[in-house]
Amino acid sequence: MATSSVLSLHLPSCARRAVRASSSAAAAAVASPATAQSLEEAFGRKGLKFVADPAGGAPTAELSVRNGSSLQLRLGDGLVTSYRPKVYWKEKEDGCREVLHTAAGEAGKVKGGVGLVLNEVSSSGAAESLLAGSEWTVTDADSDSYDAVQVELGRTEGKLEITYVVTLYQLSMATAVIVRNTGSKPVELTSAVLSHIKFDKRRGTAVEGLRGCSYCSHPPPAAGFSLLTPAEAMKREDPPWFSLGGGGGEEPKQGVWTVEDNQYTILNKKVSRVYAAPPEERKKRIYSTAPSSFITIDQYSGLGFRLVRMGFEDIYLSSPGGMYEKFGKDYFLCTGPASMLVPVVVNPDEEWRAAQVIEHDNL
Repeated sequence: MATSSVLSLHLPSCARRAVRASSSAAAAAVASPATAQSLEEAFGRKGLKFVADPAGGAPTAELSVRNGSSLQLRLGDGLVTSYRPKVYWKEKEDGCREVLHTAAGEAGKVKGGVGLVLNEVSSSGAAESLLAGSEWTVTDADSDSYDAVQVELGRTEGKLEITYVVTLYQLSMATAVIVRNTGSKPVELTSAVLSHIKFDKRRGTAVEGLRGCSYCSHPPPAAGFSLLTPAEAMKREDPPWFSLGGGGGEEPKQGVWTVEDNQYTILNKKVSRVYAAPPEERKKRIYSTAPSSFITIDQYSGLGFRLVRMGFEDIYLSSPGGMYEKFGKDYFLCTGPASMLVPVVVNPDEEWRAAQVIEHDNL
């Protein structure tokens, strides 16, 4: 992939189609199934190395840039299991801090992190995952040696060519998806990039930037990497006998729309919401969309991270309430850009592109 197609961006490289003649040759040379050694020989470079899984699973790509920020990408399912940006100048060892919350799932496999959800919607309205079958293949990698490094994954599902690009910068990371329809009929898709963001304490958790946006209670899209299932996310939580200090009143019922009227959305209680323009509103010529970004606020660490959506129409946001203890001592949110309510239509010989950026200015 051409360096200019990926590393010169505001929105990291997903947004342009790269010419991949040389990378196709490198990808073809990788043994199947790919090993850490074969990937290292084909794609390894400064800031990018491939590590074998001791349990015999797919290798992990480890990305790093010169200020010490790092990212770990599990190649089999494309799950980002660690993102440690530099957020302090001199404190706390190397000045980096883990942003993502993960926990061991079945057979010890890590869940949580940042993952892609991509479903094809049938004529009956049922959604079927496009990512439940074969694993991702590394198709390219790029870097500028110091400030950015990128891994591109690819797979083909029927008539759909799917590309997933993960990029690490000094002050941000991005995950981008490109879906190309090579068939003769339109395809309808629902999708999301879900991030499990870690917080020091339940009481100090909030987001800023959603004021004035419509929302309703809604389950998350089903995903094997999610910590909470859709049923768990939507299960009502009994109110505590004491107050945790804010968090609003009764959560609206599913399908009932309301408007966020708080500058800071406090998330110490259990919620599962989609922030978006209601589908009926979208039939109008002019309507208000969800904000293009919002900021997470950790009152106790003093850190904030901006989540930016591109190409998606909705924002999913959930907090586990008291269920967080099931997954360790840290509190977390599951959130990210999505196209859940109204499927995206990809016509023959067309592409759909979307991305999420997690960035910060804590330094």
